[in-house]
Amino acid sequence: MQKKSALADEKAPREHGKMHHIKPSIRKPNGKQRIGKGFSIEELKKAGLNKADAKKLEIRVDPRRKTAHDVNVSELKTFAEQQKAKVKPVPKPKPVEQEKGKKKPKK
Repeated sequence: MQKKSALADEKAPREHGKMHHIKPSIRKPNGKQRIGKGFSIEELKKAGLNKADAKKLEIRVDPRRKTAHDVNVSELKTFAEQQKAKVKPVPKPKPVEQEKGKKKPKK
């Protein structure tokens, strides 16, 4: 029973607390998987993100990592789509036009 629930949890997108939403899965040299400290820059590029986007979405980046796992790339894509759907652009206020010939009063 525990193995089935562990497999189901592994396939679902992982969210961890408020600060670090998702974490990558990394393969050890012996073939086992573990949770990594951050996504590699290659994984960000394949997901269509850059470092600035990752910082805005609060995605951790590990510059030491050189590998790009497809599982992490797909996880990044789905997470970025979800976050961009949540954030709505705030309209900029229209600038107040000053009438010609009149100056603003000095205080």
